[in-house]
Amino acid sequence: MGPGHVPAAAAPVHALGFSLVQQLTVIGVCALTAFVAHSALAVFNDGVRPFMLDFVHGRTTRGATAAVSFGLSAGFVFGLGAPMALSSGVLNPWLVFLPTDVLGILAPRKWLAPLLGGGWGALVVFGLKGADEAVRGLPVDFLTAMQQMSVPILFLFTLFPVLAVTKQFGRARGAVAGVVELGLVVATMKLWPQVFAGAPAMAAGVLLLIGFAVARDVRERRPEPGGDESVRAPQPSEAADPMASLFSASAARLRRHLPLFMALGAGVCVLAQMHVFGGGEATSFLIAQGKYPEAAQVDLYRVLGFLPLIATTALASGAYGIAGFTLVYPIGYLLPSPWLAVLCGALVFAAEVLALSGIGRVLGRLPSLRDSSERLRGAIGDTLHLAILFGSLMAANAMGGGLGILIVGGLYLVNEAMGRVVVRMAAGPAAVIVAGIALNVLYGLGLFTPAAAS
Repeated sequence: MGPGHVPAAAAPVHALGFSLVQQLTVIGVCALTAFVAHSALAVFNDGVRPFMLDFVHGRTTRGATAAVSFGLSAGFVFGLGAPMALSSGVLNPWLVFLPTDVLGILAPRKWLAPLLGGGWGALVVFGLKGADEAVRGLPVDFLTAMQQMSVPILFLFTLFPVLAVTKQFGRARGAVAGVVELGLVVATMKLWPQVFAGAPAMAAGVLLLIGFAVARDVRERRPEPGGDESVRAPQPSEAADPMASLFSASAARLRRHLPLFMALGAGVCVLAQMHVFGGGEATSFLIAQGKYPEAAQVDLYRVLGFLPLIATTALASGAYGIAGFTLVYPIGYLLPSPWLAVLCGALVFAAEVLALSGIGRVLGRLPSLRDSSERLRGAIGDTLHLAILFGSLMAANAMGGGLGILIVGGLYLVNEAMGRVVVRMAAGPAAVIVAGIALNVLYGLGLFTPAAAS
């Protein structure tokens, strides 16, 4: 049975060992991203970016901004980033870039920011390997169990375009998208078993969503029959915009630092090209399985979902995204050479920064397409939340049977009842790690026997 049927849920993943070049690349990129964050030119966390405007204009302190960044990032770093890296063997942006946001903003001196960022990169490449070796030697190997998460993440993620179509254009068109995707998944499994079954389905779903959105925008911009086009109401792009001067100043500020952004784009693209880094949950497992074209496809859809958010928050705050529009992820996965990745990453970031103002104007003229992006972003979150929760329970069952499910599910429910101390997306993987530690303690006390040892 080919990987189109079951995407190697328990197949071996990347060992968390890095070559010297990979180690230096991770450390260097972390140092650079911390320096950029210290300069308030870019941050990875979309939730932090709006707060950067007050920091840039001196209306808030560095410590206060760092506290906001830590509060919005810590749950993702330790509850999602670290567990996903340990289970897939592939680094991710929550583990690599969110901490450098915090460290860079917190650093009181420019020279200290890259030192702190580089230190975090070293901790990642050396510390994860040690943690991986230690955990896999335990009686209850919860990292191997966490590989069970790959199946629901990869297959349920396929449905995000269906959710987006349904929420924006109604149940009938959502049903059409669902039938098309299901048919393509079944056909791919049967006819092209070597291809990830969700890849053609996601492509069709996203194309349907974009088609519906563009058709609506065209209809709404078309003048009424018999109407006088010369006296139509001013379009949003034509009306006086009180934010125009702020957007213009932010775009100009970013353009002044174009060489630094080009270096950043080059570094992130090389990191993706080395195939030790994935831009998302599904992408990490696809890269671990060597499915680089499919990983590029998945992250391209993330670009569609997050581009408007990144563009508008960058224009409003003067702080760009650490990974830009994240186009450097899919480009990097597909490039054959790190030197080519350096060149392409630098050029892509240069084009993005120079085009930022124009992109903002275009988005203002396409309200339905902009709304589709927001729907995609929400649908990605909804599907991944369910997939990660379900995968966490599968991992719990693999390592501890009913007792494992009780502990993981119980921790998740307690977290919900306590007002989500751990962010919902990260609650499941964090619960699996806690449950794995607890089961090993119970094994040491003679109160639990792993299934493999019974």
